[in-house]
Amino acid sequence: MTEQSLLNPQRTPSAEGVARAAEKIAAILPPTPLLPLELEGRTIWCKAECLQPIGAFKIRGGWHRLTDMGEEQRARGVVAFSSGNHAQGVAWAARRLGIAAVIIMPEDAPAAKMQATADMGAKIITYDRLNGSREDMAADIAADTGATIVPSFDDPWIIEGQGSAGMEARAQMLALTGEEPDQIIACCGGGGLASGSALANPHAGIVVVEPEGWDDMARSLEAGEILPVGPNPPPTACDALQTLRVSPLTFGILHSRGAKGVRVSEAEVEHAMRVAFSKLQLVVEPGGAVALAAVLAGKVGVTDNTVITLSGGNVDPALFAQILAK
Repeated sequence: MTEQSLLNPQRTPSAEGVARAAEKIAAILPPTPLLPLELEGRTIWCKAECLQPIGAFKIRGGWHRLTDMGEEQRARGVVAFSSGNHAQGVAWAARRLGIAAVIIMPEDAPAAKMQATADMGAKIITYDRLNGSREDMAADIAADTGATIVPSFDDPWIIEGQGSAGMEARAQMLALTGEEPDQIIACCGGGGLASGSALANPHAGIVVVEPEGWDDMARSLEAGEILPVGPNPPPTACDALQTLRVSPLTFGILHSRGAKGVRVSEAEVEHAMRVAFSKLQLVVEPGGAVALAAVLAGKVGVTDNTVITLSGGNVDPALFAQILAK
């Protein structure tokens, strides 16, 4: 692919784009650890994205997207929408690059994520998660200001940037074991991390994990077409994974790879958070623990070369203490 084609906003995300994103991110951030976890005599490998500077993998897509903006675009700023991790990724990149950022966040976003986003200089606008349209709000702001919309997953740059985590994991597995990942189990909201990691690991089986009731990707993969979250979805602590409908870009990549979807309960997620803390000494937020939860619950069989994502660690301290105490 040419440099020009990799800058075309209408392009399809590609392995070449993931490699380019990985080079850009490696220039400013060290790789996150790939940690072994022994489970019933077998080792699985945990990609600790919760140890990123913003506490989540979303820093990758934010940096890849904003660094490809021209000077005129940067002068007009960016607008993004997120419950917190993508918000922080965009805000972190925007502050480093001197770009004004407006972030649309749900009213019920965790206080820690909202405060961290504000601390990085972004302007926050809130909305009702179930009754408002963050996409419409972002479109209105962009129309008024000329700002560039930076979606949380429906964007080739974002998918490629998130896929750099999968590319790192592949290189780390090869260095540690001499083998590539043959299965990637990924936490899934809109599917950016899972689809990007699929591009980076063309020979691996892909499993996406979502909280029960917020399983739009699993339902879509099973149906062979995009289906939204069902009516009246239940409350969940997995705020980072409350996506009402996935995108053609992420769905298309995962469907073409024969990805499978798995659902986990709130109790299973909390158990995974406790295991990550006790066995790996990691603070993992609910949405970042669903992949591990699926493995611990026996809902996904592991192989000798399974990689799971621990995708974020931005949990309010009081909630984390409550879960540990159970």
